[in-house]
Amino acid sequence: MNAIVLFGDVVDSRRDSRAATAWLRTLADELAGSFPGPARLADFEFTQGDELQGLLAPGRDPLDAVVRAWLHPDGLPMRWIVAAGRVDPGRGPATQRTGDAFLRARALADDRARRRDGLLMSSGDRATDELLDDLAPLFAELLRDLTARQRTVARLILVEGLRRAEAAERLEVSRATISVVTERAHLRSIQRLAARISALFAAGAAAAAEGSAA
Repeated sequence: MNAIVLFGDVVDSRRDSRAATAWLRTLADELAGSFPGPARLADFEFTQGDELQGLLAPGRDPLDAVVRAWLHPDGLPMRWIVAAGRVDPGRGPATQRTGDAFLRARALADDRARRRDGLLMSSGDRATDELLDDLAPLFAELLRDLTARQRTVARLILVEGLRRAEAAERLEVSRATISVVTERAHLRSIQRLAARISALFAAGAAAAAEGSAA
């Protein structure tokens, strides 16, 4: 079957393995709620090496998981791998699955260790993946460079879907303050880039699936 594989690795988890484990448990619970029912093909679980693994249905937006992790108030720095493709059917969690998408995800993870990029993606379509190889790491850099205050506002707008006025009311600040924060954080550009990456990834995954079925 076709699916989307997610690997999320906590940066320098060995420095505080307990904190890393607690964070991944929190994140797994949030993502389970964000991808309910048929959107999630396997439960989110993490390995002893502090790597979260998930399995999403085709057509779902894996960047939602990445953004939620980066903007979570209790979040720890992470590096992400996203790969679409064939996986072996099964009933266990993602940590117990295998298949082509898992193999490509693991290859990307090995490459990530060398490149130290925050996000790498593979749709399975070569032309698309050449574009994603440039855009995905840039997206991670934009999220990584946000200040704590900018992350707070970004979470309200990008994750919870609040308007600026609603975010201002939630934080008990002026709308002008929210506008300044969003402009300095380049949230509009982050939103546009996220939409572009998600569309590219979905199109590439669909093209790769069609090609493998032919």
